[in-house]
Amino acid sequence: MTGRVRIGLIGAGGIAGAHVAGFRRNPETVELAAVADPVRESAEKRRGDDEGVRIFADYREMIAAGGLDAVDICLPHHLHADAVIAAADAGLHVLCEKPLCLTLEEAEAISAAVERSGVTVMCAHNQLFLPAVAEAKRLIDSGVLGRVYEVRTTDSFFNDFTPESMGWRARAETSGGGELIDTGYHPLYLMQHLAGGAPVEVAAMLSRHRLEFMEGEDSAQVLVRYDNGVVGHVVTSWAYEPALGTEKFSLVAERGSLSSDGTALTYRMRGEEPVTREFEPVHEFAAEVAHFADSVRNGTRPIQTHEEGIDVLGVILAAYESSLTGSIARVGAHPVGRR
Repeated sequence: MTGRVRIGLIGAGGIAGAHVAGFRRNPETVELAAVADPVRESAEKRRGDDEGVRIFADYREMIAAGGLDAVDICLPHHLHADAVIAAADAGLHVLCEKPLCLTLEEAEAISAAVERSGVTVMCAHNQLFLPAVAEAKRLIDSGVLGRVYEVRTTDSFFNDFTPESMGWRARAETSGGGELIDTGYHPLYLMQHLAGGAPVEVAAMLSRHRLEFMEGEDSAQVLVRYDNGVVGHVVTSWAYEPALGTEKFSLVAERGSLSSDGTALTYRMRGEEPVTREFEPVHEFAAEVAHFADSVRNGTRPIQTHEEGIDVLGVILAAYESSLTGSIARVGAHPVGRR
């Protein structure tokens, strides 16, 4: 492609606002061409003052109307898979909010749609675009730290949901579970990015500390072993803020370690003084959209595709199994299309 990527937004709810802000920050490579949402007021809010952006009540009508190169899916969790498949079968590239889907059967269907269409599917894993994460990944891939042993990630906050405001997230049928498959999805994809392997087994303890009105867990602790031997530990919650000094991510390796609060990155080689790097803040969603547009325009693989999204789903489903059985659970067999 040589022109701007024409994107149709599917779902105009809360998170869509962050995505539209990302579009607006990339005017030379991205065009918001259409919005689909059954609530017209929501669609008009995302369109803003640009009356050239078409509005549809049904995303299937939007896809059929043409004039798009890609879609950006910001729907409730249980609606993701159908939208991904519909777009792929229409030859449209896909940026999809987390989680990619809710079951391994849906994952199989998505992989099959990607294989037959050849489109790019990128999971909207915005935290990978934090400069501290990018620098940590660069250090790991350079080999300076040696073999990675363990990774820890944290993503917790005091969530002020009420039964009225929580909406579809309160029901396992529409959310896919509880906090782990929502906010907990972030530290899981971040951990896999740093671990550099595919997950093979999981042990988890889930809790409902405070949000008693929701069906799923409001907190989770998850251990993951990857196929390269790395062990990862995730702590995530809607019930509480993390204790002072808790890192967003940390890593220990053969010759050193690193740690970050998400803004600065400190690394230390064994026997040497620690080095801290500070970074200018970035708009994660603008960086995410720019990367997606570049991947589509240049035909290159995004930082994380549906394959990594399926890996993270496999960890979550294994964590739910582990919590129920009190045992270590194997991550489900990878669907067709896995690299």
